Amino acid sequence: MSWFIGALKKYAVFEGRARRKEYWFFVLFYVIFALGLGLVEVFLGPEIYLDEAETFGLLSGLYGLGMLVPSISVTVRRLHDSGRSGWWVLIGLIPLIGAIVLLVFMVLESQEGDNRFGPNPKEAAAR
Repeated sequence: MSWFIGALKKYAVFEGRARRKEYWFFVLFYVIFALGLGLVEVFLGPEIYLDEAETFGLLSGLYGLGMLVPSISVTVRRLHDSGRSGWWVLIGLIPLIGAIVLLVFMVLESQEGDNRFGPNPKEAAAR
């Protein structure tokens, strides 16, 4: 949970690097909270939904909107950790292939030592 809170504290920081652990714990808690809000919306009934098909709820919509900038920033910092520009996040706009490429980038090991985006956070944590 501390990794999720740490990423939220740096919600608009697009500089520096984020290790795999920070990124994947952020994703884990993001999904857990989203599922929890979905369950709350189911129990609250159709009054909370914003469309006729009852697929888009008010709570999950606000949560997704609120988490948009933090999720982009942690993704950009994760790309920096592997030595890539943050602009690579735009490849996610390509259906299916973009998501697969981003997934591969997010799973790759950190670039050893310092890079143009800063020191390796994994090595700094080991000290």
